[in-house]
Amino acid sequence: MPFKSKRAKITLALRDKEKLERIVRSRTESKSRIERAQMILGYSAGESINSLSKRLGTNRPKIERTVDKAIAYGVLTALNDRPRKGATPKITKEAKRWFFSVACTKPKDLGLASEFWTYQALAAYIRDNCRQFGHPSLSKIRKGTIYKIVAKSNIQPYKQLRYSEKQNSDFSLMEYQVLYVHKEIELYKNNKKTEMIGILSHDEKPGTQSTENIASNLKLFTDEYVSHGMDYEFKKHGIFSLFISIDLLKGEIDARVKDSYSSIEFLEYLKRLDKIYPIGVKIKIVLDNHYCHTSQETEMFLKTVPNRFEFVFTPVNASWLGLIEVFFSEMTRSFLRGIRVKSKDELQIRILKYIDEVKQIPPVLYRSGN
Repeated sequence: MPFKSKRAKITLALRDKEKLERIVRSRTESKSRIERAQMILGYSAGESINSLSKRLGTNRPKIERTVDKAIAYGVLTALNDRPRKGATPKITKEAKRWFFSVACTKPKDLGLASEFWTYQALAAYIRDNCRQFGHPSLSKIRKGTIYKIVAKSNIQPYKQLRYSEKQNSDFSLMEYQVLYVHKEIELYKNNKKTEMIGILSHDEKPGTQSTENIASNLKLFTDEYVSHGMDYEFKKHGIFSLFISIDLLKGEIDARVKDSYSSIEFLEYLKRLDKIYPIGVKIKIVLDNHYCHTSQETEMFLKTVPNRFEFVFTPVNASWLGLIEVFFSEMTRSFLRGIRVKSKDELQIRILKYIDEVKQIPPVLYRSGN
């Protein structure tokens, strides 16, 4: 005998049906949502309440409540519990003020070992100490309540932001000198005297790691893997350093790969630049304050080639003023990220090949903003 009921039928839209079926198959959804999705799917297919109760191993009233809620409020709404009024908040304003004073104090300053709060540690401290400070309303507070209170405020007692207390006294002067070099580029270009000077932005990238896959990558397939898959484990083949300069007047890149990073390698690079640029042309280099750039060895070499090199240093903690940092950032994001090789030599070859490919792109010469 066909199933008859006084309740209205549920006709599922294709999108809602697919959503319910995904929930039923899910391994991460809550048990209650999966069970309710099964009830709605079964009822919409014409299965009786009794049949659903036996098949799902649950009671009739639960199924009836879910079905009635789906009919009254919608299929997807029926998957969740309806909001309840809840009890009147019992945490007083004075208790909240004390709570925030504790949250804004480091745990170590209250006799604990930790430097920063976790929600669980903060809740435990509040419960253990609220009565002696006259706030018994906090005696049963839990991590979830802590989270809600903190989320409504602007404080984040579990986070740490860094700043620089020790300011470089010459910051403004050094910043001006770097920006003045950028202005010089425009003047030399406008006067078509780009052969009279070489203006470079230079930096090194030490510690470039060459790593090899242990397991093969998963290939990208439209219907199976929507992105490339890579195993977490890898084999290390060693590190090396990149020495890269960009001629800001000509848009040319010069790069070298070295096994180590010290004054010796930096001097070798300076001697290479000395050979590249014609005699009599000043080589002005914008670079950071790494010890290799200011070492005794470097100073001694510069004295042997007077008026050949001029260093313009970026301020401490402001190496981003060097335009080479833009190149390194792009190289890291578009090339080095996730690269795997079978040897250190292979990575070096691929890096130099990448540089050669970049050289083939028409240069975008520096343009100052007006």
